[in-house]
Amino acid sequence: MAQNPLVPPSNGSADLPEDLEQAILELKAQRDAVLLAHYYQESEVQDLADFVGDSLALAQAAKRVDHQVIVFCGVHFMAETAKILNPERTVVIPDANAGCSLADGCPPDAFGEFIQGHPGAAVLSYINTSAEVKAQSDLICTSSNAAQMAAVFEGRPLIFAPDRHLARWVAKQADRPDLIIWQGTCVVHEQFSAKRLVQLRFRHPDAEVLAHPECDEAVLDQADFVASTTGIIQRAVESPAKTLIIATEDGVFHQIQQRAPDKQLIQAPGMDESCACNQCPYMRLNTLEKLYLCLRDLKPEVTVPEEVRVRALHPIERMLELSG
Repeated sequence: MAQNPLVPPSNGSADLPEDLEQAILELKAQRDAVLLAHYYQESEVQDLADFVGDSLALAQAAKRVDHQVIVFCGVHFMAETAKILNPERTVVIPDANAGCSLADGCPPDAFGEFIQGHPGAAVLSYINTSAEVKAQSDLICTSSNAAQMAAVFEGRPLIFAPDRHLARWVAKQADRPDLIIWQGTCVVHEQFSAKRLVQLRFRHPDAEVLAHPECDEAVLDQADFVASTTGIIQRAVESPAKTLIIATEDGVFHQIQQRAPDKQLIQAPGMDESCACNQCPYMRLNTLEKLYLCLRDLKPEVTVPEEVRVRALHPIERMLELSG
């Protein structure tokens, strides 16, 4: 077979074209690929994507895919979910090291022992988990539908994993104070400082505070609005407030600024002023350069063992059905 000029032999970054964005678009068409991107990606990646969304919307989009290749600009558990829903398609991710502190903090073997320690309990797992953890679950949820999914198990003991802050919020929203909680946290949302948020609000008394439920309770207590990533974006656009303090990954600023350019957006402060703690170090591993190489070489490829995939598929599909 003749070598396609768009796909030169792989020998690293020396092969990168001058116009990366155009080369990516050309490769995307050649590969019959669809590009799915999370709101926490760099703005230039979001702008090239066919679909940008949060975890639920991306899972729904992956379910509807009609392309041969899925390029997932997000983190590994998201690409795994796409593969679980599309076993016959090639799923790739620009950087294989784009993980998640929540997924990494809930090892499948340890979680299995945790489940065994609570016989009779149903298992509701956040989508921010590995395929192996999903395979041990009765139902999957996202931050936008977690309370709704918890209500499915009314009257039955319920394990919630892995985010303890989201679990606490769900327990209140779903009136489930008896949740059995795995003690995981998000490396980004846990870093927001309630003390410094008080100081920031004092300087901006007319600002509205929007927060993700993965934040600590002391931060959520100061929020005017708590919602998923999509919910935060929608509220930011619709809010009458001209100044918004936002406690989530600042990748959402790009979408908000596009839809509401007149709004002043302020990142909620972290505990450490010296770091960009509001940016997910895993999400930001995906770059235009890596996206190009990923499309060119169709790797790193994301695979899921078939036995795990089949077991994980049911709770994911059940969530999608219940979410409408």
